[in-house]
Amino acid sequence: MSNIQVNLSKTRADMEKVGITDNIRLAEDDSHIIIIDQVKLPSVLEYKKIEDLESAYQAIKKLEIRGAPAIGIFAGYAMFMLAKKDEDLPFEEYCEHFRQNKEYLYSSRPTAVNLGWALKRMERVVEENKDKSVKEINDLLKKEAIAIHNEDIEMCLKICEYGLSLLKDGDGVLTHCNAGPLATSYGTAQGPFLLAKARGMNIRVFADETRPLLQGARLTSFELSRAGVDVTLICDNMASIVMKNGWINACFVGCDRIAANGDFANKIGTSGVAILAKHYGIPVYSLGPTSTIDMDCPDGDHIKIELRDPEEIKNMWYERPMAPAEVKCYNPSFDVTDHELLSGIVTEKGIVYPPFDVNLKKLFDEEN
Repeated sequence: MSNIQVNLSKTRADMEKVGITDNIRLAEDDSHIIIIDQVKLPSVLEYKKIEDLESAYQAIKKLEIRGAPAIGIFAGYAMFMLAKKDEDLPFEEYCEHFRQNKEYLYSSRPTAVNLGWALKRMERVVEENKDKSVKEINDLLKKEAIAIHNEDIEMCLKICEYGLSLLKDGDGVLTHCNAGPLATSYGTAQGPFLLAKARGMNIRVFADETRPLLQGARLTSFELSRAGVDVTLICDNMASIVMKNGWINACFVGCDRIAANGDFANKIGTSGVAILAKHYGIPVYSLGPTSTIDMDCPDGDHIKIELRDPEEIKNMWYERPMAPAEVKCYNPSFDVTDHELLSGIVTEKGIVYPPFDVNLKKLFDEEN
């Protein structure tokens, strides 16, 4: 474990110099949630209202809201919003609705551990306050949802500082998928690049386009270029040549679930990046909050991989179909990177180094 001192106020002020976007917020009257529809970026910056269970489910399923921490924040607000709408129900019916809403939302993207983590956290509020009125429980649910959001802000700021400590001026970094402010509050894997920019450091970023929804092309390059970061977009199959050219000093990627042994799930293609980096002797770091670490999951073989609609490959990004209508497609959303390919896990509590099975356990033992 590596730790550094973090001045949260200074870090936050520095990050706000580069234009952090408020991508999730609860309406003032608690009736709905407002999100940036990430599917429409970068061509259209559109704020969308989420007002009921089905729109909340579809927002997660369709990746209108995405990124493990952002999904957790959204889930907290969604459970409160839905509970608020049930405030006039009898207590038993209220609890049954709450349970059904939780299970339905969880089915939208089970790979992202933050979704289940946030849903269970909100459920615990209900279970531990059954002696209170429904209104009182809802007041506590709102406080918990806000706490989840505020905690993510603090975690992101610390992760940004720890991540930046691994870089020096002039470094080139390859990143995969999107783990910036849109996917979190201030950013995990992309956050250090923004912080470097705010502090006058020159970090050259190579962003993979990233299937299945081109989040690197649409979102990472959008966020970084708007902040003035030196970013170059490459196709996923170009990672090898930029490494061979000596342009990459490190790889920073996010994570949707980290197993107890350090294996981790991230957007499809991350494993390939790590294998290439191993060949070229380039360190690979996964950056994410400790809420993304699932100590009940022993290894990557136990991480469920979500399969997406094959039509995304054949039709989604093209004016005309790009493949024969009858051809089969395999379209996994994530892959699992073996812990042996990983140099370190950057969390809000510090940088965890191998052996991960020992040091991740130690990280959580220290909390208890």
